[in-house]
Amino acid sequence: MKIILNSKDLRKKINHIKNLGFVPTMGSIHEGHLSLIKKSVTNCNKTLVSIFINPKQFNKKKDFINYPKKINSDLSILRKSKVDYVFIPKIKDIYSYKRFRKIKLNKKDKILCAKHRKGHFEGVLDVMDRLTKLINPKKIFMGKKDFQQFILVKNYIKKKYNINVIGCPIIRDVNNVALSSRNFLLNKRELLISSQIINNLLFFKNKFRKSKNINHLLRIKKIELQNKYEIKIEYLENRKIHNFKKINYINKSNIFIAYYIKKVRLIDNL
Repeated sequence: MKIILNSKDLRKKINHIKNLGFVPTMGSIHEGHLSLIKKSVTNCNKTLVSIFINPKQFNKKKDFINYPKKINSDLSILRKSKVDYVFIPKIKDIYSYKRFRKIKLNKKDKILCAKHRKGHFEGVLDVMDRLTKLINPKKIFMGKKDFQQFILVKNYIKKKYNINVIGCPIIRDVNNVALSSRNFLLNKRELLISSQIINNLLFFKNKFRKSKNINHLLRIKKIELQNKYEIKIEYLENRKIHNFKKINYINKSNIFIAYYIKKVRLIDNL
């Protein structure tokens, strides 16, 4: 495994690779990331993982400062995987030029996290554009835990670079909690609450699978969950997975949730 610390060395190391797989991360590597790496290793000649905590996708400076940083642990984990390259750029490597035109979301995309985190996905698309331009991979591998992010990045990168962004299944722990770097900010009790919330929703989805009034039931469920677990829910919505349109029955749709346990914001879809 070769560690690359700047864009100049990056070009020297990977320019000759024709079938390069790319796994973008913000560090705090967990089994979810490793599943993406495994997929890349299976489908590509070489695999590159980036570790870059992107300041432009955080709405609050405090969230950026508090985001878990575990670089030594990350490298130790990655050495045991079959990763060929780890790219750990500095901010100046990524933001070496000013964008001629600002990235803007379409009105129809300003839902779910885009509605509640203004500027977040613009920051995500910006950094993914810059990383893709630097790395020029054959394929990019992303998890579906943040399904909205995956779809936005997939469509943007495909249109601009004609590079496939491959979505990989959500990896969950034994209690059905979706693996996330933010989970490192939770204590055992808070992880238990997160598990109970997701299992509650899984039971709900199965119970009302034939209902044609899901939106009304979700409004009731939102109040119930907030009161029971003392959490703040930003959204709890049922939407089609191919176009994100709200739908009143469960058919090729996912239930999307974003909620806070104290100050930690978590998302999931099921």
